[in-house]
Amino acid sequence: MALQINGEYVDDVIIRQEAASMRPRYEEMMQDMDPIAREIQLRDWAKENVIERVLLRQTASETGDPVPAEEIDERLTAMFPPAGDLEDCEAGTTRAGVDKDAARKDIEAQIRIERLIRAVGDKAPKPKQKEITAFYKANLAEFKTPPMLHASHIVKNVNDEADEAAALETIKAAEAELTSGTPFADVANKHSDCSGQGGSLGWFPLGEMVEEFEEVVSLMEPGQVSPVFRSGFGWHIATLHEKKPEGVRPLEEVNEQIVAALSRGAQEKALEEFVDALRAKADVKTIKKP
Repeated sequence: MALQINGEYVDDVIIRQEAASMRPRYEEMMQDMDPIAREIQLRDWAKENVIERVLLRQTASETGDPVPAEEIDERLTAMFPPAGDLEDCEAGTTRAGVDKDAARKDIEAQIRIERLIRAVGDKAPKPKQKEITAFYKANLAEFKTPPMLHASHIVKNVNDEADEAAALETIKAAEAELTSGTPFADVANKHSDCSGQGGSLGWFPLGEMVEEFEEVVSLMEPGQVSPVFRSGFGWHIATLHEKKPEGVRPLEEVNEQIVAALSRGAQEKALEEFVDALRAKADVKTIKKP
């Protein structure tokens, strides 16, 4: 059975293709359903998707300014080989064998749909500050920050190119220079296999570094320098500069992030309501294939 949407014929093959594209996303969610019921549900969802897409295309084709040919050609070039690569193709086709005129029409329709969706979204109400604050308070867990450490290190790797004894000898020499008062950054730049920037690792959350490294650094106080210790990578000396406890990012810091989330929600709701209105007044019939 095919569809007729506002007088436009839509072949059943389109619905079957939509169902096939949807199946991987919904298989797990529908795995406990009876196989026959599952296929019926999937087909119903696919049919609604096709109807909504056709209604959007029909509406978009009747509204908005013309689409510049340059914009269409730009997308066509991105999708298929440029004109200079078409020498061996039949006239009017790309190397992939796609009709260029048909492709241009599809691209124009897609651009018009994108314009329509943006226009509908632009009419969605902007979030008010009280809504932003309420979202922040209701979702504090999303804005938690883990304990953070700011540290530097000197490392001598142990691998196929550097044996254990040589790496330990070098790290011991670095430790001696630190004991004599040479600044940590200078010793790191001189001896570390990760030289540069004074061995700084910047800020990092607990759980990001190798376990042996974190076991040492997490117990240190700012300003302390560790003894030589071993990890799976090699020999280390670390110094802790600062530490921050677990906390919550302030509202001012995440305000734009919340605005974006609330705006997306409002735009999605506006589009859903717009499509529902199109669906309510659409003339959709199930017909026999000709």
